[in-house]
Amino acid sequence: MKIDIFAHIMPPEYVEQVLPNTSRATKAIAGTTPTLTDLEQRFAMMDMFPDVAQVLTLAGPIEPVPGLSSAEVAQITNDGLAALVSRYPQRFPAAVAALPLDDMDQALREAERALKMPQFRGVEVFTPAHGRPLDGLDFEPLWGFMEHKDLPVWIHPRRELTPDYPVESRSKYRIFGMWGWPYETTVAMTRLVFSGVFDRYEKLKFITHHCGGMVPFFEQRIATWYEYVARRQGADYGAELKKPPLDYFRMFYGDTALNGSTAALECGLAFFGYDQVLFGTDAPFDAELGAASIEDTVCSIEELNCSEEQKERIFSGNARRLLKL
Repeated sequence: MKIDIFAHIMPPEYVEQVLPNTSRATKAIAGTTPTLTDLEQRFAMMDMFPDVAQVLTLAGPIEPVPGLSSAEVAQITNDGLAALVSRYPQRFPAAVAALPLDDMDQALREAERALKMPQFRGVEVFTPAHGRPLDGLDFEPLWGFMEHKDLPVWIHPRRELTPDYPVESRSKYRIFGMWGWPYETTVAMTRLVFSGVFDRYEKLKFITHHCGGMVPFFEQRIATWYEYVARRQGADYGAELKKPPLDYFRMFYGDTALNGSTAALECGLAFFGYDQVLFGTDAPFDAELGAASIEDTVCSIEELNCSEEQKERIFSGNARRLLKL
């Protein structure tokens, strides 16, 4: 069995009660990706890969809609995700709780409510969270709670049509999504490291989408840059940390959602190690409504020059351990 820890969906309750009042962009995503909303089409796609089960995450952040607060949207969403896991445990062994991050008190309450249900194995946060960084003080209660629960936090990047140059009004050529999202993951990881979150919450676990964004590829740039800044410019950003910065970056977990690139996956494994990379596909966001993401990601793992035991850890062993499945 392969456990996909980063698969997206919109549960029926969300589709019925929330989706009709969401933004045009959200409706467009749902309309062009029917395997997000139509279970019959979803199952037909999944039947092509009978050995793959999916841990469910909501496709997009929690936002208020007319007539419903963010907290209410989160409750509807999570109740829907829990119902899917209960009805189809062989297809969906677990879900990840969606949180109303525009109200951190409500986010903590919803995390507490959701994680009392056995279907949930962690929470998902988007970065930036309604324009705010994940190392903000308002996130501290959530990090403390998740450390106590000993369950992971999924980090999903989010970037709107932010222009790439100040003389323009919006990002061209979908650059905001292609490159902006891995960048946002990298920024969030860096802020969490240098703000000392891992020193305050030593057992806190984060799963990063797209195998840690830019971090594995730019490993030596991280080390060299901060050494240069400290020695030549007198700004030692790691002075208050208990360990070298790269040691903290290696505390993150990464998924395998790299669109089938074995070389990129090898880079991620070289950085995080075989115990901290988990099978994740980002399905169903591809031109084949999920089939390409799953097939290409499986192939990239099978092509690795490593032992079958190491591949098994990536495919399911690490997920079972980390999510306590």
